[in-house]
Amino acid sequence: MITRREILQHLATLAAWSAARSTLSAAENPSAANDSGKPFDRDWLISEAKRIASLPYDAPPSKLPAWIEGLDYDGYQSIKYRPEKALWHGENRQLEARLFHLGLFFRHPVTIHEVDGGRARTISYSKDLFTYGKNLKVPEHQENLGFAGFRIGMAPDFNADMFAFLGASYFRAVGGTKQYGLSARGLAVDTALPRPEEFPDFRQFWLEKPAKNSGILRIHALLDSPSIAGAYTFDVTPGEMTLMEVDATLFPRKSIERIGIAPLTSMYQCAENDRRVADDWRPEIHDSDGLAMWNGAGEWIWRPLVNPPTLRFNSFLDENPKGFGLLQRDQKYDHYLDDGAMYHKRPSLWVEPLEAWGKGQIQLVEIPSPDETFDNTVAFWNPEEAFTPGQERRFRYRLHWGDRIPVSSPMAHVVSTRIGAGGIPGQKNRPASSRKFVLDFKGGRFENLPWETPVEPVLTASRGEIQHPAVRPVVDGDTWRCNFDLLVDGKDPVDLRLYLKDAQGALTETWIYQYTPT
Repeated sequence: MITRREILQHLATLAAWSAARSTLSAAENPSAANDSGKPFDRDWLISEAKRIASLPYDAPPSKLPAWIEGLDYDGYQSIKYRPEKALWHGENRQLEARLFHLGLFFRHPVTIHEVDGGRARTISYSKDLFTYGKNLKVPEHQENLGFAGFRIGMAPDFNADMFAFLGASYFRAVGGTKQYGLSARGLAVDTALPRPEEFPDFRQFWLEKPAKNSGILRIHALLDSPSIAGAYTFDVTPGEMTLMEVDATLFPRKSIERIGIAPLTSMYQCAENDRRVADDWRPEIHDSDGLAMWNGAGEWIWRPLVNPPTLRFNSFLDENPKGFGLLQRDQKYDHYLDDGAMYHKRPSLWVEPLEAWGKGQIQLVEIPSPDETFDNTVAFWNPEEAFTPGQERRFRYRLHWGDRIPVSSPMAHVVSTRIGAGGIPGQKNRPASSRKFVLDFKGGRFENLPWETPVEPVLTASRGEIQHPAVRPVVDGDTWRCNFDLLVDGKDPVDLRLYLKDAQGALTETWIYQYTPT
């Protein structure tokens, strides 16, 4: 089974391929020369998803032809899509598409169609669509293998990816920094349960030919898995902030214990708040540094991520959430010092429901990881109403990919969370079990707040003793700092919750944290 990080690693390598694009026309693809296409629209796709959900699950083939079965990483990387075969090149359009070859981690074939004028034409695999490494012996006659996925470039630089779909139901996008980072998925099934997670596949894609001078691409996808089938439509607008409007209609085959709507997948190894796995010359290593939530009651919440010693699962009850996302708030290069991975340019991803989602939970899964090659963080919406056979469930939401989120709290936000030894240096009998928490806040009313203003923390802990809480402005002039000590016995996690207020009310978003004593 492919891992999340393997998908990301390989997609990052593929994104480095540089080439121009050209049209995949009927003349260049003889298998499509006489294909006038079949009628296609979203209503048909929904009925098709409902139909296959009524049938026993038919697993996709995973056996590859012998000539690509044993490819190693370098061998697979040598297979490159021909630039002269890209969809829509040479037609004065803003967007172009090229396709990924099967092989290595990507073993399930995906059928890709082009939709033009309401008719869908299947793009047939041909070895002539790709170039191959010198040591790879390609058979003269090859069956229709299908493809692994696709990627989209945008004028004027079609060589720079804007987004891509590759592997299971994974996809990801960039914003203005043109840097890939975290991923999204179509659906999560049974994540972090005491049995293997189910990974639904996008089995077919329909790419609607974009209008001339339009930067919007409509993509349809058919999702299938042992537990559920679904019809997806993505309206994607790449740019400084890449927007994806997602419309998903789902048909469960069987009862599902834990469903994840709008799942996000990221990597967190270490940062200033968690140095448990930090034997590295770089100060911080992560694609995302926190989970942000704007709940149905209007409260803004910030939960810094951690790399826990054991699997950690947290649920945050809500009703009609306004949004949530995994963010890369820290965008300072000198906090990472990595000019290869460019972690300071990794995008944030914000989920905006486009309708009332009712009651449920935002759920966060954090998995122990020894290094940055594993995606170990997952966040998604889990509806309270169970998924059972015979249902038709629809979810609409918008994804925002970029270096900022489209909405923000008018209050100050957390810019850093630091943890160290508690007590006072040099003090006798300094408690070994005491830990000092130091939180910095910026923005909101703090920007014009006189330094002499009384500010106090509203702080709770699920267990243990809070000692010496204090708030003060920092000498840089626009940061306020809160620090406190936590004295706790035992090894069970401690849930902490804090915000700052003055006489007028709350000054900051709510900071929550789950601390595991070491």
